[in-house]
Amino acid sequence: MNHFFATCPKGLEYLLRDELMALGGTDVHEALAGVRFSGSLETAYRACLWSRLASRVLLPIAEFDAASDEALYAGVQAIDWSEHLALHATLAVDANTTQSNMAHSQFLAQRVKDAVVDQFRQRGQERPAVDTEEPDVRINLRLRRDRATLSIDLAGAPLHRRGWREQQGEAPLKENLAAAMLLRAGWPAIYAQGGALLDPMCGSGTLLIEAALMVADVAPGLRRSYYGFLGWKQHDIPLWKSLLDEARKRAEAGLPALRTCFFGSDTDPRMVQTAKRNAQEAGVAGFFTLDRHDAQHVAPPPGVTQGLVITNPPYGERLGERESMPKLYRMLGETLRDRFTGWRAAILAGDAELGRATTLRADKKYTLYNGALETVLLTFELHPRDETPREKAPLSAGAQMLKNRLEKNVRHLRKRLEREGIHAWRAYDQDLPEYAAAIDVYQDIAGTTHLHIQEYRAPADVPVEVSRTRMREIARVAGEVFETPRARIALKTRERGKGGSKYGQFDQRGEFIEVEEGGLRFQVNLYDYLDTGLFLDHRLVRAKLRELAAGRRVLNLFAYTATASVYAAAGQARDTTSVDLSATYLEWASRNLALNGFSGAKHRLVQSDATSFLKHAREHFGLIYVDPPTFSNSKRADDFDVQRDHVALLLACADRLTSDGVIVFSNNFRRFTLDSAALEERLTIENWGAGSIPFDFSRRANIHDCWLLRLRPAEGQVNPWENARVKK
Repeated sequence: MNHFFATCPKGLEYLLRDELMALGGTDVHEALAGVRFSGSLETAYRACLWSRLASRVLLPIAEFDAASDEALYAGVQAIDWSEHLALHATLAVDANTTQSNMAHSQFLAQRVKDAVVDQFRQRGQERPAVDTEEPDVRINLRLRRDRATLSIDLAGAPLHRRGWREQQGEAPLKENLAAAMLLRAGWPAIYAQGGALLDPMCGSGTLLIEAALMVADVAPGLRRSYYGFLGWKQHDIPLWKSLLDEARKRAEAGLPALRTCFFGSDTDPRMVQTAKRNAQEAGVAGFFTLDRHDAQHVAPPPGVTQGLVITNPPYGERLGERESMPKLYRMLGETLRDRFTGWRAAILAGDAELGRATTLRADKKYTLYNGALETVLLTFELHPRDETPREKAPLSAGAQMLKNRLEKNVRHLRKRLEREGIHAWRAYDQDLPEYAAAIDVYQDIAGTTHLHIQEYRAPADVPVEVSRTRMREIARVAGEVFETPRARIALKTRERGKGGSKYGQFDQRGEFIEVEEGGLRFQVNLYDYLDTGLFLDHRLVRAKLRELAAGRRVLNLFAYTATASVYAAAGQARDTTSVDLSATYLEWASRNLALNGFSGAKHRLVQSDATSFLKHAREHFGLIYVDPPTFSNSKRADDFDVQRDHVALLLACADRLTSDGVIVFSNNFRRFTLDSAALEERLTIENWGAGSIPFDFSRRANIHDCWLLRLRPAEGQVNPWENARVKK
């Protein structure tokens, strides 16, 4: 009886345990990234040939303390390597170390190799050669807390390499991870019940091929030409040959009985061709239907009514790709819900947020590792939508009061909104203290109404359940008043989320709508962020910027989505410079500028901290817009506090202001106090706060403050701004 250790990716341990027990292993116990088991050499051979989940099968041959280089060398030399390595055999050494004095794995591998080679030399024999690709014997060293375990790697090369893959995509799914997905999704039982398998993003075909070989009873290692035990001196050739013969007979019986029920598609025609070649090499191409089209257009094949949809969508790990992922996952979820009723589904999502973006309710969630990347496997039963209209419960007395108030507000504002062409506005702002929220209306350019509801902090004596009930009532009432379905209502509640976010977990839809304001168009995202991309309370501030911008160079600090820059450009600004630290917001800003025909060198986007930009800037600007956050503690810039730092910020702006220029300074900190005494020696100050509040924000007239600041002329000089105003 021998003891073995089978390694596997993290998250597969319990599946591998069950698999090894089925293969004849005894005393089977899962460990981190692997499973310990006992058995004969035949058990180990079966594990190498039949395990769909293991990465390697190791046979430990020695264990000893190795706190130093000398101790490691001595421990390796104490083993009689002639029992394992034949004359003229080749070897390779893999090593890994954790929590030990010796932390360099390459050095450890070198010392193990030296000790083995030196033993042969000391006996007057020819030293073994090194072959890192396919050695006769691969030695594995694991050093943990200065305790060494030396093993023979019976697999020799990772077992996920099945021998059929000719080509792969840019981010291939390992075969043992694909097998784990299929097992967790219940594929063998689905196939036994007559179900089909469909992968709408099949890439190089890994999931489809693993699924076919699994139910055809084809040993995953049958096509491999190399194993680590083939050159091992204790290899039992007759035993291995008998196991191969058995596996071939099972495959010869299983493959002809396989049903033609494997369907895959991909948007990339090269991947479709790669999947076809891999399927041919694996011997299952005749059971596959592979097409080129995107996941949005996937549908059950004709005549197929049940099965498993399983896929590994992209995760957006590349720079700039993450923002588009939620939209992809949401589309995938909608497609599955609408077209695959009665099927099961399994999605390997890049993380839990992307999984939630599908809007499907998972019945099981499993953490799996795709290489070093932690992912989540979600499995679903796809039930039909309940289209039966439900009779709504009557509104509570409070909700009815809210509805009356909201309808009154709409009647009061509607004519002015239509007269002034306003399509994004505030309809309700905590008018009733019990219903503490703001309701903003966004009408997109197609005329469709969307609602954005944001909860204010409830008093401490209001129970959490009462607050939640009231928010549900707000969403229902707003939907009824504006005839807007719940799917177009963004509801943001004040529940602590990851990292202390006061609004908890946002959706990850990746959905943008276009709205018009002042004859200009802007992209708005109602779901994914705390703010939507368009500060509605700054509507008049933006209009003032358009008025002031003519012929001026304009600097927009803390630019966010550059709506102010768009207004300035529309006001015939000479050029605009938009500065923000966030690459996400600058990309959004670029889209807003391009949407209105403003692009090129005249409209510069700069990823920088505002203070740093001002420190290094050399040009002067005729109009500087400063709308900073109340606080910022970004890792890429110094902490910022608007009350503490506004004087230094505005004086730095003054250094970059032309003699006839204007600084428009705004912020939303309710308790903010402008330090006029520190600024008046350099700047004249005009408080324009009251004039900058739109009529639909009249209930919250302190929602922001705004000042116009200009350089104070030197004694005896005439203020150019005053001259211009007199001429007008």
